[in-house]
Amino acid sequence: MAEAAATIRMRGAGYYSAHTTGAKLVIDRATPLALAAIRAMDLSGAAPFAIADFGAADGGTSLGLHRAVLTELRRRAPDRALTLTHTDLPHNDFATVFQLVQGRLDGREGLGVPGVFSFASGTSFYDPIFPPGTLALGFSATAMHWLSRLPAPIAEAVHAVFATGATQAAFREQAAADWQRILLLRAVELAPGGALVFANFSTDEAGRYLGATGGRNMHACFGAHWRALHAAGAITEAEVARATFPQYYRSVAEFRAPFEDAAGPVRQAGLRLEECFTLVTPCPYAARFAAGEWTAAEFARAYVPTLRSWSESTFLGALDPARPAADRQALIDRFYAAYEADVAADPAGHGMDYVHCLMRVSKAA
Repeated sequence: MAEAAATIRMRGAGYYSAHTTGAKLVIDRATPLALAAIRAMDLSGAAPFAIADFGAADGGTSLGLHRAVLTELRRRAPDRALTLTHTDLPHNDFATVFQLVQGRLDGREGLGVPGVFSFASGTSFYDPIFPPGTLALGFSATAMHWLSRLPAPIAEAVHAVFATGATQAAFREQAAADWQRILLLRAVELAPGGALVFANFSTDEAGRYLGATGGRNMHACFGAHWRALHAAGAITEAEVARATFPQYYRSVAEFRAPFEDAAGPVRQAGLRLEECFTLVTPCPYAARFAAGEWTAAEFARAYVPTLRSWSESTFLGALDPARPAADRQALIDRFYAAYEADVAADPAGHGMDYVHCLMRVSKAA
């Protein structure tokens, strides 16, 4: 039976983009696909050229890509109105999005392209967001591995990468249904000749996935430290069981499947897959430690916050809401402190290499 997942949120106030250097590096590497998408378009239309960033979090990691795309659009279509809409869940920190876009947060560089109309939508990408036929370019990075619901709890682990049997099948089926739903919604929103560019977490051809590329398995570490709290009597068995990420890392074949069925709804909606390949982006924090720039303690202090920026809400949501809020937060702080101490004591093999499937999709003109 599917269960309601904990409220998913990235840490706010600019914490997410400040502590996810790797996510920005991935988006920087996806920028050529976005530029290829717009260079393949006819830009002679008079309607505003609308861009969407689906699952944008605080918007900081994708500013470079949008700056490059908007600069190219301004060069090729100097008189055309340009809009950029950041979308995420309704509880997202949209105030920080606008501060970052406008260059008003901690001296960080903003978008820096004049004449761009900036908007936000607090709507899930599992729902319609834009009027039909109005979106020119949709982009999403490191977001669509979050499922629309939790298919089943995983008693023995915190992530579907360790699921087996019927539980694994439930996650796989949910991920397939969600992927088709995302594509069909975007197909309606896209204008003829429009495009989508994705950089989604994936399990690649070698079986690698986020935080599991040959060293310590990040999700195994999460599970071990969470169960250690139970062993110490700090959390209950029920709280252990509730800590399940509503995530799935699709394979390349799973990403491609809707486009390969000529009679299927995605192809019938006019979507075509133009490019698809996997990419591994080494953990920048582990790289700095390996290069001798940091001590083990400095590495741990920089590395664990990037894990916390996206994982905290899952573990916080697993705790009994009857606990006082301060007690719940103290347990979460204890959890990540233990992970940091583990990394500092034995840093070998720790690191969160990113494994993505990059895709460029077009809609028939």
